[in-house]
Amino acid sequence: MKKLIFLLLLSLPIIGLSQSKGVRFGYIDMEYILQNVPDYTEAKNQLELKALKWKSDIEEKKNEINKLKEALKNEKVLLTKELLEEKEEEIAFLEKELSDYQIKRFGPSGDLVVQKAVLVKPIQDQVFTAVQDIAEAKKYDFILDKSSDLTILFAAKRHDISDQVIRSLTRAAKREQMSKKELKKLEEQERIQDYKDDNNPALEERKKILEERKAKRDSVTEARKALVEKKKKDFEDRRNQLKEEREAKKSGTVSAKTKNEEDKTEENNTSENKEADPKLKAQEARAKLEQERKEKLDERKKQIEERKQKILEEREAAKKAKEEKQNENKD
Repeated sequence: MKKLIFLLLLSLPIIGLSQSKGVRFGYIDMEYILQNVPDYTEAKNQLELKALKWKSDIEEKKNEINKLKEALKNEKVLLTKELLEEKEEEIAFLEKELSDYQIKRFGPSGDLVVQKAVLVKPIQDQVFTAVQDIAEAKKYDFILDKSSDLTILFAAKRHDISDQVIRSLTRAAKREQMSKKELKKLEEQERIQDYKDDNNPALEERKKILEERKAKRDSVTEARKALVEKKKKDFEDRRNQLKEEREAKKSGTVSAKTKNEEDKTEENNTSENKEADPKLKAQEARAKLEQERKEKLDERKKQIEERKQKILEEREAAKKAKEEKQNENKD
């Protein structure tokens, strides 16, 4: 509540200034921009794979400790005091080692947090530079970050310059690989697109495209989560099966139940392999998304070329009419 009051008080002089001098406001969505920067997306996926590997290592260490505890529990009555203390110390040492490893990887200052910061910092610097360039070119007085801690109660879509920032970042990456002619053509296309963005607040078509992209990203994320959950379940089932087999061996019986469960597990694995792989579905979704992006980009290029050709024809017709008029005046 105090924060909201502070923001309202802070906005009063700005509102008064905007009414008298026509102050221009804009905003960006940093999270949306990062999701649409290919370098960040690729690096983020690699970091997620690392995190999964670290979690898997932690589970393995936990399983080893649990095995030692179970063995000690069964052998406790047969061990001398010295051997018992030695095994307990070994287990305590492994538990301390596991705790240190968890803190190292996932703690407040762990590898995951540090690598995320390293990943985001260069992209943020590029975004800040692009925002400053756009603000100076289009005479913005204030540009806010919608995804930051700053409370924004309402923001009209026409003030969102996130797509302009993404185009600026993409343009900077393409400049290194394009000739002067290609670069000039790209700048002309982007100039026309920026003009459309500034003069068409509705932009329903772009909104629809963004919603479709979001839905496809969500489907890819769900498929990835399903794959992780499946691996986790398979791991738990295997661990329980090994535990039951150890107990059966200790009791001196090899039950038919174990064999039936093994056969059942094999059948389940065979049937699951026949089902569609979630990872394959994710790849197909990404391929489809890329195809649609390419088609929409080709359509946009075609429209720009048609508009450009029309403008050239109009200029040529005007030039010709002017020359004819001058010739008539001379006569």
